[in-house]
Amino acid sequence: MVEAKNKKTGSQFQSIPSISEVQDNLLSYVEEIKDPRSHQPQKHLLKNILAIGILAVIAGAEGWEDMENYGLSKYVWLKEFLALPNGIPSDDTFRRVFERINPLELERILARWLQSIMRSLVGEVVSIDGKCLRGSYDREKGIKALSLLTVWPGKQQLILGKVKVQDKSNEIPAIPTLLKLLDLQGAVVTIDALGTQVKIVQQIQAQKADYVLALKKNHSTLYTQIEEEFESLRKSPSNPSEVSYEQRLEKGHHRVEKRRVWAIPISQFTHLHHQEQWCGLQTIVVVERIRHFSNKTTREVQFYLSSPPANASLLGKIIRQNWGIENQVHWALDVTFNEDYCRIRSGHTPHNLSLLRRWTLNVLRQETTLRRSLRQKQKRAAMNNDYMTTVLKAFCQA
Repeated sequence: MVEAKNKKTGSQFQSIPSISEVQDNLLSYVEEIKDPRSHQPQKHLLKNILAIGILAVIAGAEGWEDMENYGLSKYVWLKEFLALPNGIPSDDTFRRVFERINPLELERILARWLQSIMRSLVGEVVSIDGKCLRGSYDREKGIKALSLLTVWPGKQQLILGKVKVQDKSNEIPAIPTLLKLLDLQGAVVTIDALGTQVKIVQQIQAQKADYVLALKKNHSTLYTQIEEEFESLRKSPSNPSEVSYEQRLEKGHHRVEKRRVWAIPISQFTHLHHQEQWCGLQTIVVVERIRHFSNKTTREVQFYLSSPPANASLLGKIIRQNWGIENQVHWALDVTFNEDYCRIRSGHTPHNLSLLRRWTLNVLRQETTLRRSLRQKQKRAAMNNDYMTTVLKAFCQA
């Protein structure tokens, strides 16, 4: 094993895997993918193309030319664990291969790797949300921008699963498919208002998990009933001791925010509209956010359907953790990987490249010896082969 030292922090990169370990573990995943090219002898092995592509994205590559440039720049090092009899593939070779690879193959090996490192989801807040790859549309071919549903258990800092959807309207049937991939027992599932559906609630409960789901005006009758009755309960609750309440004041980002949370047992309401269809429903959560800016004040009220019992502190924390998927996944993909600005859109390339980005996000977050931003980790991996090998330790431990 090799040890490398970070001079600024004084920390040691302990137990850097050897090149043989990287070869045995990283390549064991990519070797499983079926070569989509013709059966004629190929100039470049598929596993080499995939391995260089993965390493290049870890180092910050955003497209095919970046992958070729990374390979050319690191040729001597790559030769230590890759057989490259014909040198580094061209940018066109990377493009053609990723156009043809079945994304389900990449998803399968990513899922196998995740299963080997992830912990139990018991007690986790598991957030599910969709993200549109805005640059992946092709107007001339009539192709809409690709959307992916993502699962994010915030404590583990891992993107667990992805399901492709064609547009926002298709998220509803895609969510049950995604849920079936996970062992949700003991977890709390949070989804935005589009996923607040009776059948989805039934499936979450069947998988022995709880839920906290946003309620908006797409369920107009139920929303209006809760909105009206909450105002009455707020003024004069029939049983105040059963209503849980919490208030927080936070300052930052040039604003002051007062957040108030009410957790109200459904027994405090008259019979809710189709109440019996919402399997396991125990609590209605109301979150009021009043934000004071230098030039204005805003007020927002959000309602949630919840299966856990009324506990404003706990449910408020769960709802705040749900924002993690936006702040730590979607924001990172757009800011660190420039995903929204990527115009790669031919064949399967948008989906496959998005999978490599999410794989990279997982790997970089598993590497904790360098306490820097994701972008700084990428730059270090691009410049320092020892640190890249340290990042790849995530594969070797799986």
